[in-house]
Amino acid sequence: MQPQDRRAFLKLSGLAGVAFASALFPGHPASAQAADFHFIQFSDTHWGYKGPANLDAEHTLEKAVATANALPNQPDFIVFTGDLTHTTDDPVERRARMKRFREIVSALRVKDVRFMPGEHDASLDKGEAYKEFFGAPYYTFDHKGVHFVALDNVSDPAAKLGDEQLAWLAADLKQRHADDRIVVLTHRPLFDLMPSWDWTTADGAKAIDLLMPYQNVVVFYGHIHQEHHQNTGHIAHHAAKSLIFALPAPGSQPRRAPLPYDAASPGKGLGVRDVAMAQTAKLTEVGISGA
Repeated sequence: MQPQDRRAFLKLSGLAGVAFASALFPGHPASAQAADFHFIQFSDTHWGYKGPANLDAEHTLEKAVATANALPNQPDFIVFTGDLTHTTDDPVERRARMKRFREIVSALRVKDVRFMPGEHDASLDKGEAYKEFFGAPYYTFDHKGVHFVALDNVSDPAAKLGDEQLAWLAADLKQRHADDRIVVLTHRPLFDLMPSWDWTTADGAKAIDLLMPYQNVVVFYGHIHQEHHQNTGHIAHHAAKSLIFALPAPGSQPRRAPLPYDAASPGKGLGVRDVAMAQTAKLTEVGISGA
């Protein structure tokens, strides 16, 4: 993404916390087949949420779609990393929310759109409704020399990947070379960020152990509704902000609760991530505060 396009993105978005990442694998040249590209990560849209943390919740997703459509430089693809909808005990309402979410995002100019479940989408019925609307909850795809792995750490109510999925991951990784470029997409963090707040994956350490032999691995996740960066060894983990409401920093207050809505700055703490996969230059993150 060129500098002028980044400025245009910020102007169009009206959201805080847009982050850019370039050259996610510094020091490791891309293969001959690789090419520069960028994608957008949306996370935690929580369609169906109604509450004081976002007084414009009904229109937030539509505005995000309009923002992406107005980008001068359209991304190669868009990925939603979970909590597409807000939880409900009613299976009929759950499906109605997923249907409406899918209708809204169908207006995206970019038609290569990837989805993943969050616990709000999948934990109450082990992903049954999610799979009806969006297909497999975990999968892989390749794009311009980068191998993407989408993991499901939410359909199991115990916040586990589970032995079956871990075996699937191990089998997939056996087909990769040690220096392949690998991007992992999850909803919950794979590491223990704040277990008492459900900011962890019960068997995430097993997934990290499987990934550790590979030199070029980056993980993007959601769930915590804020930007956060952490490394487990050489593997970098980057959390995305939410489009619906912000949550407090890990352990910064006694309980996890949405940060209060600020009428003077309605986009405060919200945002999207535009990830630029480049062959040169080192990893950079640019955070823009204020709406």
